[in-house]
Amino acid sequence: MTGAPVVEVDGLRMRYGTKDVLHGMALHLSRGEVLALLGPNGAGKTTTIEILEGFRGRSAGRVDVLGVDPAHGGEDWRARIGIVLQSWRDHGKWRVRQFLANQGVLYEPYGTPRTQRPWDVDSLLAAVGLSGQGDEQVRRLSGGQRRRLDVAVGLVGRPELIFLDEPTAGLDPQARRDFHDLLRTVADELDMTVLLTTHDLVEADKLADRICVIVRGRVIANGTSEQLSRQIAGADQVRWLQDGLRHERAIVDSTRFVRELFSQFGDAITELEVRRASLEDTYLSLVQAAEERSEPAGIATEAA
Repeated sequence: MTGAPVVEVDGLRMRYGTKDVLHGMALHLSRGEVLALLGPNGAGKTTTIEILEGFRGRSAGRVDVLGVDPAHGGEDWRARIGIVLQSWRDHGKWRVRQFLANQGVLYEPYGTPRTQRPWDVDSLLAAVGLSGQGDEQVRRLSGGQRRRLDVAVGLVGRPELIFLDEPTAGLDPQARRDFHDLLRTVADELDMTVLLTTHDLVEADKLADRICVIVRGRVIANGTSEQLSRQIAGADQVRWLQDGLRHERAIVDSTRFVRELFSQFGDAITELEVRRASLEDTYLSLVQAAEERSEPAGIATEAA
């Protein structure tokens, strides 16, 4: 990552009628970074990404994507971003190579020496692992192959920034794993900046350099998975047997608790078990606490 800003958002608000969906959101995305917007359904993730893509207006706030306000982005700006849709279901009879070639034509007026847009179709098929399916009809592809094609469509113009909204929704476990590997290849080897939304913590942890947790239209946590684990500490589950009675406690500082337990009761403590809080545990408890508050307070591990 060079640190150069690709996305800068400050005070972003969105209202539908009398309902506020986004509440003064702030976030940034640096060049070469993979950022995951993580949160439960209805948190405001899709609304946020649609505003950044220029597909939806906003009620208030400053938004800058590749140096342009998306509300006023022209065709040359749109050619610099890639969008991975849920699936291209209107082109089932097209051959994969033919479909990508036609998509690439749309970018030819915006080619630059730096990006050399668009891709050569065969090179693009190889990049997304579809070299053997170039002559197949789109409708004949498996679910995992369809998602690879969706990524290829998003990449065909060699974008500087690519958006993915719930990219693995509906995929089986193997297809999800394959897609995760593909996306890491896109980010690492093709030098792409990536912004994705998900409600799956495991997916965010695997794919993202940084995670931004959104609940009810507010950023409540922001940082790497390691930072979230350290700074949003969940409670460990400590279980033990003492004089024939079984005990269980939820303790944040389990190491100190166990030390004091043995200091006080010694050999009377048996069958001690400590289950460390996982990132998933801390995430779920954080989301639950935020949803239960009518005005959840913002928490951030770094400037959002």
